[in-house]
Amino acid sequence: MFDRPQSGERAVLIHAAAGRVPDLPEREEFAELAVSAGAVVVDEMVIGRRRPDSRYYIGKGKLEELRDRIQVHEADLVICHASLSPGQERNLERALECRVLDRSGLILDIFAQRARSFEGKLQVELAQLRHLSTRLIRGWTHLERQKGGIGLRGPGETQLETDRRLIAQRIRQLRERLVHVDRRREMNRQNRLRADIPTVALVGYTNGGKSTLFNALTNADVYVADQLFATLDPTMRRLELADGSAVILADTVGFIRDLPHELIAAFRSTLQEAKQADLILHLIDASDPGRWQRVRQVNAVLKQLDADRVPQIRVYNKIDKLDRRPRRTKNSQGEGRAVWLSAVSGEGIPLLLESIGDRLRRKMVHGVIRLLPRQGRQRARLFDLGAVTGEVITEDGGWELELTICERDFQRFMKRENLQAQFLEQQTATVPVTAAT
Repeated sequence: MFDRPQSGERAVLIHAAAGRVPDLPEREEFAELAVSAGAVVVDEMVIGRRRPDSRYYIGKGKLEELRDRIQVHEADLVICHASLSPGQERNLERALECRVLDRSGLILDIFAQRARSFEGKLQVELAQLRHLSTRLIRGWTHLERQKGGIGLRGPGETQLETDRRLIAQRIRQLRERLVHVDRRREMNRQNRLRADIPTVALVGYTNGGKSTLFNALTNADVYVADQLFATLDPTMRRLELADGSAVILADTVGFIRDLPHELIAAFRSTLQEAKQADLILHLIDASDPGRWQRVRQVNAVLKQLDADRVPQIRVYNKIDKLDRRPRRTKNSQGEGRAVWLSAVSGEGIPLLLESIGDRLRRKMVHGVIRLLPRQGRQRARLFDLGAVTGEVITEDGGWELELTICERDFQRFMKRENLQAQFLEQQTATVPVTAAT
């Protein structure tokens, strides 16, 4: 029986996908993933099959060729671009006598290396255990044997059952811990809402320059490297805009095509920063010839997170590689829609700050709200908000308050005080609103 080695960095890459041959950008990205994980790529094979083999995924002829290449290059690891079933992974390891890893396992390994925060480590471990739990079924035949030896023979659970039970227990523990982490994160979100500080989420394809731009905007010291998934842990910093207002800028996990479902599930709470944000900065590598395909991949993940309706500004980075000047475009409302800049040189960053300010500029509501005599607390609250520009006492002892207030603050006030607008009439100077409990 093949004894699965626990180490090894000399890798042979298999570029294969169901029913097609991966294109060159996909193969280059996969090779970058392997290098980011610490592998030394000694050889690569491009394999095209109409239908994957149920036993080895690749055909027997390619299997023999792969075995020869492993011996020639003294490789101890095979990394397959396609997703392998537990049985295929086991059969390949037996036939090749070396470790076999698929794309999902490779990305999970990178995440395990890069996670630094307590939350990030919990999320990665949860994703790894979910992935491993699928590998226990038909994955390793030695786990199906019952414990043997003097005093241990007889009825009892198999090693497979023991491992499955232990993994299930650990998954429950991790979920319980992450619930507490999620509560703290939600409390922080609520505190930002009460402080009325907008949140701007920075998203984009991995290795697009998110951390570089984040550092340039906030003077932070987030780790930067020219590799995929250089940083995983979300970072939040205060950002001062050109008009003196402030926002919270959140740097999120970089996206990639075919991101494993285990990771999306595990990092869902972290990625919620994008869903809860007031604005998303979608960072795009302007020098990448395949940037539009990567844009679609990022938007697909945002749709999975229900964050596709959050307003976006597209930020085209790395214009220094294209010898282009910074510029920005606006939408029909005169708000910033896209900005071309260089995070390395800083060119175009003032344009980005102006665009963020344009998109977050408060829409003001001018109107009259009528309150009943028993609604003195609501009246005091409006004065505290600095929204009252005029006041008239009504015949019944109530008030007619003339307001100038941010639309978002007004909606939040109405919801918090359990008030309902009875009618809304557009006039030249004001928008009358009547509120009643």
